[in-house]
Amino acid sequence: MTRPARKPDLLRDNELIYGRLLAVDEPHLIQRYNKALVAFGLEPTKLKSFQIDRTGFSPEIAEECGDFDYLDPNEVNRRFIILTPSQIDLPVVHTAFSNTSQLMFEFMSKNQRAIDALTIKDVIYGEIEDSVPKVNDIEDLLSINQVEFKVLSAEDVLGKAAELGKLVDRLKQEPDAWRDNAMLQRMVDLAKVCGDIRENALVPDQVIFRHNAYWTSHFGGLYVFVDPDMTTVICDPAAPGFRRSRPWQVSYLSINDADKVFRFLAATGRLDLPRASWIEASGYLEHRAEMIVRALIRDAEPNRNLTDVDKVWLQTWIHSHADLIAQDGNFPFLNAAKREIAQFGHLKIEDVPPRQRFLVVRAKPDHPDAWLTNQLISDFVPQDFVSRYVFNKPGFYKDYDGLSDAWRSHVVDVLKTTYLKDKAAFRARLYGLTD
Repeated sequence: MTRPARKPDLLRDNELIYGRLLAVDEPHLIQRYNKALVAFGLEPTKLKSFQIDRTGFSPEIAEECGDFDYLDPNEVNRRFIILTPSQIDLPVVHTAFSNTSQLMFEFMSKNQRAIDALTIKDVIYGEIEDSVPKVNDIEDLLSINQVEFKVLSAEDVLGKAAELGKLVDRLKQEPDAWRDNAMLQRMVDLAKVCGDIRENALVPDQVIFRHNAYWTSHFGGLYVFVDPDMTTVICDPAAPGFRRSRPWQVSYLSINDADKVFRFLAATGRLDLPRASWIEASGYLEHRAEMIVRALIRDAEPNRNLTDVDKVWLQTWIHSHADLIAQDGNFPFLNAAKREIAQFGHLKIEDVPPRQRFLVVRAKPDHPDAWLTNQLISDFVPQDFVSRYVFNKPGFYKDYDGLSDAWRSHVVDVLKTTYLKDKAAFRARLYGLTD
């Protein structure tokens, strides 16, 4: 994959890209990281300091080697490097699969004792391996039902712990084994590396995990939703294998067909439909309306400086551009929806044009696919750059690259004064999500 253009420092300076990463600047940790890189066939870094995410990916090292996929060759079978158990609390900032973060979290949670013990004196590295070496069509993606963490360590502490365990078993089971001085010396040497394996759980207990619903960057962006009786793929119909791979068990929806995508999400219980019970308290429609107006201003006046814009200015702009507002139709629709919900307690969604339906819904907060569903909704409401940033960072960064400098500054200011002030409270209020 070609190296993407480096995002402006404006995003980095405000921690809107590569934020909350872990600084690696201690020589022994850099040395361990380099051992993992060499094991992957890569050049060791010359950097004296860099940052890593949950998987061990470093944007600084990616820039140094000119390859942002240095831990993600072919964008499948993701590599990982674990220097410290504290990586579990970090985000994943570069991946081809949206569920990489969750898989890493599950692996690190299930094997916490082993990771704690191993990283005291070694680096853990390996691959999140599946059955596909390269993705050529949709069938390759659908064949990934589970992944296995192939775990290695630079000093082979894992292998030595396994060897020591076998020797301990032999000592217990063979009456004359204690007379074997060479074996006893080997056990002493191994124990110096591994410690007391009766106390230290050095071998991960669980390495196989389910590969469920996800988004992937392959074929321009593709969603896979898994239900008990059907798997649903949502993507561009031009993707290789669309409607041809496993048609008896896979439903295919074009991401360009707003009506069918909406009906699928609603029928499978993934949507909070517009009801007063959550709409009025959340301020969701007001947020959407403001995002719509900001997008119209951006299109009409891309170089306008919006540093000191407030709600009064926005209201004035709306009045002075009534024809443009009416032609777009989304702002009047949201106002009408707000009135109808206030009067009747709900909105007759079947009377709403398909694309506008996505303006007034959110993912059902308690559904396991809530984050993924909100990401898909954001694809139909690109004007809402806040929702794009929260749930769909690949889409947000792509949109951001196409903005003028004035609008980049404006987007950053809005995110700082809304979402970044208190992320958890913002997600809870607007989307009903709790951490």
